[in-house]
Amino acid sequence: MTGLDGYTETTFTFEGTTRTVFRRGTGPAVLVITEVPGITPLVADFGRRVAEAGFTAVLPSLFGTPGKEPTAAYGAQTIAWACVSKEFATWARNKTSPATHWCKALARHEHEQCGGPGVGVVGMCLTGNFALAMMVDPVVAAPVLSQPSLPFVLNGAYKRDLNLSPEDLAAVKARCEADEDLCVLGLRFTGDFMAPGERFARLREELGDSFVGVEIDSSPGNPHGIRKMAHSVLTEDLVDEPGHPTRDALDQVLDLFERRLRPPA
Repeated sequence: MTGLDGYTETTFTFEGTTRTVFRRGTGPAVLVITEVPGITPLVADFGRRVAEAGFTAVLPSLFGTPGKEPTAAYGAQTIAWACVSKEFATWARNKTSPATHWCKALARHEHEQCGGPGVGVVGMCLTGNFALAMMVDPVVAAPVLSQPSLPFVLNGAYKRDLNLSPEDLAAVKARCEADEDLCVLGLRFTGDFMAPGERFARLREELGDSFVGVEIDSSPGNPHGIRKMAHSVLTEDLVDEPGHPTRDALDQVLDLFERRLRPPA
């Protein structure tokens, strides 16, 4: 199965901005916010895994051509667009990407439609820290940051930046302090310069035990043969075999959704 077969295509409008949204499954909602270059077949496959686990996979199209296979040229085109878009804080420090406001509205809408204790959010790459920013809304109950890559790294200070305004960071920390069961799950490969280890170290400093960072060894000679430039934990670089660290990371994501989003019996 390729592309977006089996998904229902809808739209959602907030503050005059209308975007296409793909939905599949039933149960509490999980927003899968795509990585560069867009909703690729493997991003759609991840959404299918979420739906098969008993949730409603909700894939908003923020950029790119839904269902299109990734290529180097396609990825470069998307990054070039993001660099000049006002919706993404690609270079600014201590700033929340404006596109998260639309995503928060979609999360509230899907919670109303699907029910449950809240919604899950998975951000990837360009949108990796969207799940963190969206936590200012209490409807977000299960945030996952997969290879968070904004802002782009220009120097050491950028490596520690969380793509979050000070006000939003304070709100996120307050939620973590108030809910000891709240877990912010982060995923990255150790050799991924786009999602540097310093960013995860900052998250541990700010959020304490509420942040669980999964860092998968991609150093030369690593036991699983993971390539040096591995980046996309849940999609392009996923090895869907029991015992592989990327499959373990996928299982950890689905376990988080089960624990936080499944209504009590």
